[in-house]
Amino acid sequence: MTKVNVKHVLGLSGGRDSAALAVYMRQHHPELDVDYFFTDTGKELPEVYEYLGRLEGFLGQPILRLNPDRDFDFWLKQYNDFLPSPQSRWCTRQLKLRPFEQWVRPMLANGTTVFSYVAIRSDEEYREGYSSKHEKLVVKLPFKHAGIDKAGVLDLLEGAGLGLPDYYTWRTRSGCTFCFFQQKIEWVRLKDQHPEAFEEAKAYEKTAVEGGSPFTWSQGESLEELEQPLRIEQIKKEHQRRLDRMGVTVAPNPLRPDGDPVDIDDLYGQAKVCLACHK
Repeated sequence: MTKVNVKHVLGLSGGRDSAALAVYMRQHHPELDVDYFFTDTGKELPEVYEYLGRLEGFLGQPILRLNPDRDFDFWLKQYNDFLPSPQSRWCTRQLKLRPFEQWVRPMLANGTTVFSYVAIRSDEEYREGYSSKHEKLVVKLPFKHAGIDKAGVLDLLEGAGLGLPDYYTWRTRSGCTFCFFQQKIEWVRLKDQHPEAFEEAKAYEKTAVEGGSPFTWSQGESLEELEQPLRIEQIKKEHQRRLDRMGVTVAPNPLRPDGDPVDIDDLYGQAKVCLACHK
């Protein structure tokens, strides 16, 4: 197999694990010509774009932007203003997976073997959804094979001088500003950190509910209900109780002065996240 008919690609989400995998590939496999790409939904946190810029500086090459041919607002209308949800993840399907498939389809059609490198760590189970449905699209899991876990990911980022994305001071997953996998404390912090994004999410939700959508962004309550002062205080108190219960067993992240653990899922349980968005 010659280099002519081989392609190496690595998708970045703006999150910790995929960035660490890019660092790993650059350091351990410099002989490979890897195309790094980011599929932009247009609803990302500003901290994500800043972090991608820092990562480009380390890699010494640009990160290809795979902008979908239709944006979030277009697809929202196609789904009759019904919000995406854990039960109907049309946002990931249309804004993340579809652009990637459109990008690699001509390569595969030309007989190119595409190696796609995915940041599944050694302390994670392999997740269905990254399985290739094309014989020439080969999924590779370098962290699995090298035995790199969460601590190893953090070491890679620190060693490269990148550290964590700045949003880790208040939120521990990448993805759209209004991602429905956010915990309620993350919604509260979104309101504090990016009030304009919170208001945009509220507007989407109001239109959807008025149109008959069965889903709100946050399970069990609307954002209008969640942002009430008494409710915010309740959410903050519950979050602090979780921190207090786990404080003796969870090592704090020095980048987080409030003492939160690195992953919000350590406190609330592992969410079934969309890996194309959150790795």
